[in-house]
Amino acid sequence: MQDLCQLSLDQIVNINILQEIQDKFSEATGLAAVIVDVGGNPITRPSNFTKFCTYIRTYPEGYARCVACDDRGGRMNREKKPTVYPCHAGLTDLAAPIIVQDQYIGAFLAGQVILAQDDYDVKAEMFRCLADFQMDKELLSELFDVVEVVPEKRITAAADLIYIMSNYIVEIGASNLAQKKLVQEVKAKADLEASLRASELKALQAQVNPHFLFNTLNTIARLALLEGASRTQEVVYALSDLLRDNLRDIDVLRTLEEEIKSVKDYLMIQKMRFGDRIQSYIDIDPQIMTTVIPALTLQPLIENAIIHGLEKKVNGGTIHVRGYYEGDTIIISVIDTGVGVSMERIRSIFRAEKQLKTHGETTGLGIINVHKRIQHYYGSEYGLQIESKIGEGTSNYIRFPRC
Repeated sequence: MQDLCQLSLDQIVNINILQEIQDKFSEATGLAAVIVDVGGNPITRPSNFTKFCTYIRTYPEGYARCVACDDRGGRMNREKKPTVYPCHAGLTDLAAPIIVQDQYIGAFLAGQVILAQDDYDVKAEMFRCLADFQMDKELLSELFDVVEVVPEKRITAAADLIYIMSNYIVEIGASNLAQKKLVQEVKAKADLEASLRASELKALQAQVNPHFLFNTLNTIARLALLEGASRTQEVVYALSDLLRDNLRDIDVLRTLEEEIKSVKDYLMIQKMRFGDRIQSYIDIDPQIMTTVIPALTLQPLIENAIIHGLEKKVNGGTIHVRGYYEGDTIIISVIDTGVGVSMERIRSIFRAEKQLKTHGETTGLGIINVHKRIQHYYGSEYGLQIESKIGEGTSNYIRFPRC
């Protein structure tokens, strides 16, 4: 983000806002007004310009002198205060420099009036100033005669007013840029989080457990050797479906019914490997089967339960997957009767900024991603909760809103 002083006035404040401020000022005071850039060039449409000044600006040399005069008027006061000064054509103008970070970026100009003065021939001064112009003197005289004569007190008050308005313009600009910067920072943060989340999900997706695949393929080989292959066919189909689900776009929502299908495929393969050592039960309320959840929400929890809970027990144990309503919340629980884990270990997994891995499994990565993805889609009040007791087992509870 650039500093304000590196930007032009029309980049700091919307031109339509500047135009509205200028028009309202001119309407309220009866004075001509225009806002110019750092070079004295108008960036707004002139408001209430006198016919006298408009006529002068129809001449290229006249327009050039007006721009130069506006530029000089905006820059001339180093005290950053409003200035009252005579223009190149003999009228009286006002200027309030617009200063940002001690840099001049433009000015609010007003005036085009005659300052009431005793014993001073303003018209004669006007003709002297424009003597080198090839203009119709009679027309100049007529247009000059209708220019408003204003007392000094009113000029001073108007100068103070445009100074106040110039400062207001800067405040609007600073606020506007601060808001834009905030929006850009929020967007950048959101993009970064989305990128990191996508990277984490791809990492999870890429880590289709080599240990699991190795044991599965061994199981298929043994079954193929020992039998005539109906059960082998079932395992191969289950593995095929499971891999197909795991390798498709992970960053999408799918129905709970589809997720349960993948879970059943995974459990069937593990059943072939562990036999009766591991028993699994799935009890899902049919009414929530059409609910959509992030893909690969349940499998990491079940894999964790088997590898770190049940496989370590000589006699194995059970996994119970349930899904039910609790008021306006849907709860899916994955409960095992494995060796359990300390609550300190659970807290460290949720606290850890680095991914935790054990024996090549997606322990920390899987748990953290399940939790983060639920919160990403449904809000921080939802997510994954884990309870466990050493020697008794672990209970995982996923909560998300009832749709």
